[in-house]
This record gives sequence, structure tokens and C-alpha cells, in this order.
Amino acid sequence: MSKPFHLSVLSAALLLAAGAAQAGTVIYNTGVAGTASIALGVNDNGSLNTAPNITSNAGATGLAYKFPDGSFRDATAPGCLCEGWGVSVNGTTSGYANVSTDGQVNLTVGAPTNVTGSTVTTTTSLTSLPGVTVTHAYSPADNAPGVLFKSVVTITNTTGTNLTNVKYVRVMDWDIPPTEFSEFVTIQGTGTTTLLEESHNNGFNTANPLGFSSPLTASTLNSDFADLGPNDHGAYFRFNFGTLLAADDPTTAKDDTVASFTIFYGAAATESLALAAISAEGIELYSLGQSSGGQVTGSPATFIFGFAGVGGVPQQPPGVPEPATLALLGLGLLGLGATRRRKQA
Repeated sequence: MSKPFHLSVLSAALLLAAGAAQAGTVIYNTGVAGTASIALGVNDNGSLNTAPNITSNAGATGLAYKFPDGSFRDATAPGCLCEGWGVSVNGTTSGYANVSTDGQVNLTVGAPTNVTGSTVTTTTSLTSLPGVTVTHAYSPADNAPGVLFKSVVTITNTTGTNLTNVKYVRVMDWDIPPTEFSEFVTIQGTGTTTLLEESHNNGFNTANPLGFSSPLTASTLNSDFADLGPNDHGAYFRFNFGTLLAADDPTTAKDDTVASFTIFYGAAATESLALAAISAEGIELYSLGQSSGGQVTGSPATFIFGFAGVGGVPQQPPGVPEPATLALLGLGLLGLGATRRRKQA
């Protein structure tokens, strides 16, 4: 399933042809491109891979990391704009968005809010059931902002009736530079994530929670695996949040009309720094993408896709650096700044 350059151009053309429905925002972990180490391109419907393009290896911006030469290189936009999400309720009604795989289906998109250099919030609702609303609030992560963005996802029921089998899918095709279309993929945390309904390595799968789902590699179905590849593959996760009530039950400690959780996107120069960020943010379920030949150290970049608040146990990967190293993740760009000062000198 390799994707030659002409398909990358085609995907970029599809993005432009979609017009306002695919309008988007590029955000930076520091708020500005010059000092940022990671960037995220967010469509107004909440999916990734959008214009403007700041990258040197793709036709759109998805999840981009600044390499030592100063260029941003993307891990989700090369070849095909295959990153997206979907929600379904009652086992009958769904809405979803994924530029190249699905387009935009049964979603009404509102204007983005909280738009700054480092934040954006998108709001969508099911066109056929407007009382189902999904917001994605993107911003730098709390404890490792130099490595990760977070997206706080909130699914709200204002339909006036109970909603059952409330499901959410997030899927991406990893295309890790500098060996796009030939990467090693890891997924960890499947056995302890209670709200996870299905996972595997098919990053080309539809984002429709009611659609057909199958792995590219059979052994990845609902299982942890490490450094699978090299191949052209990704990560698929489907969660089931159960029932959202029509009205809040005052006897419970939570709002029973709402389901909320957090998605993480990011990248670090090595696997050890990526794992440290995963630990610092209490991520319960995650996928790593690494270039062909880079699966041992994670260099020149390890890309991260993870979740928290999905019924799992925070992962404590082996070999995570000491707290002093974790503190450096909050600074994020300390090394990059020092390198630039030496070059200027």
C-alpha cells in the first residue's frame, strides 16, 4: 500500500477541493513556528491533515516535527490524508470525518473557537441528530508540552432521550519521515483499557464506528505489539462509552449526559524521550511510529498517538528517564535553542 508522490499531490488536491468543509488551523506547541518543536494541522471538523502546509515532505499539515535541519516533516499527511474520527449512537446513526478515506459524512461543522497560535477548539454535531455534539479542544499537553499536544474530546447528549452504545473511533496512517510508507509501529495498553472495543494496525480503515474494521496484520487485532514492520501501516482504536442519559443523574458524581477523554499527538527526538512524555501525561493506551531502521533508538524522531480517560491504567514503559529528565520535557526546546545559539556563534 505504498503511496507514490502523485498520490500525495492527489490528496492535497482533494483537500483543496473540499473547500470550506476542510478549512483548518495550524497550531504550534510554543505558539509560533520559529521556536516550536511540533505542530498540528487541525481541520474545522476536528480531523487532522489540513492547509496551510508548513511541511517539507507532504502536501498538508497533520502531525509535524521539526528536524535538526529546521524543517518540519509530517507523519500523517504524506501520501494520503488518512487521519480521522467518528462517533456513533444507538448502533444506527454515525458521523465521521477523514479527508482521504471517508471525506465528511453526516456532520454539521461549527466555526472553530479559542483559536490562538497554540490552541483551537472544533465543534461538530450529527446532521441527522443535532443533539449529539462533539468538541475537540486542542492545546499543548500539561506536563510535556515540548513533546505532546492534547485534544480533550467531549461527546454531549442534548437529544432529550437516552443514547446507547456511544462509540468513538480515531484512526491514522503513520508515514514516518525520513522513510515515509515504511515504518515500524507499536501499540501498547490494549489489555488494560476497559473502554477499548477494538484496535489494530490498519490506518486506512474507515473512521465510521459502524463500518467494517479489519487489521492489516491479523496478530495486531486487540493486542499489544512492538516494532512491527517495516510496513505502510498505522493505528486504529474504537471505544464504547456505553449510555449517555437524557438528563444528569444527581446521585452520581459525573455528568451522565457527557463522555469525555483525551487524545495525545506528538513527537520526540528519541524513543526514551517519547516514553517519558507518555509516562508524564498518564497516557493509558498509545501507538508509536518510527522510521525504517529507527526502531531501536527512535531516532531521528519517534511519533506518538495516545489516549487517557478511556478506562485504562497509566502506562509506565520500561526505561523511562528519571524525574529530572521528565522536567526537561516541559521545556521541550532547551536543546534546540542551544543548538541554534552554537550555529549562530
